[in-house]
Amino acid sequence: MTHAHVEMARRGWEAAVRGDFDTIAAMLDEDVKWHAGDPAAEGTCQNKAQALFWMRRARANGNLPELVDVRAVGDKVVLVLRPSGPDGPEDRLTANVTTLRDGKVVEMVHFDTAEDALRASGAGPERPS
Repeated sequence: MTHAHVEMARRGWEAAVRGDFDTIAAMLDEDVKWHAGDPAAEGTCQNKAQALFWMRRARANGNLPELVDVRAVGDKVVLVLRPSGPDGPEDRLTANVTTLRDGKVVEMVHFDTAEDALRASGAGPERPS
């Protein structure tokens, strides 16, 4: 199933870049969580509507990072990202660990470093290219 998860993640990212939020909405579970390690923290997304709001906002503000790599580990997919800022791409890599269940995204956890995300997912500590 890992190849299918990788392809789904890539399709979702391409849809975000295009602004095709209907495609993304179809991939998200109604109760999807999106957070930075604490699902109960203020400002975290607790459902599909909230997640789509923040995705739309990031795209509208030109803050979508560049997708560098996608790795599947069991029911998780690590999306390695290069943040973009007003002065162009940064040197550091961040990542989201996305958990899929029954063909839907049920959780997205943001990590400040790709290495931390890879370790947390069980993919290993190696630095992505």
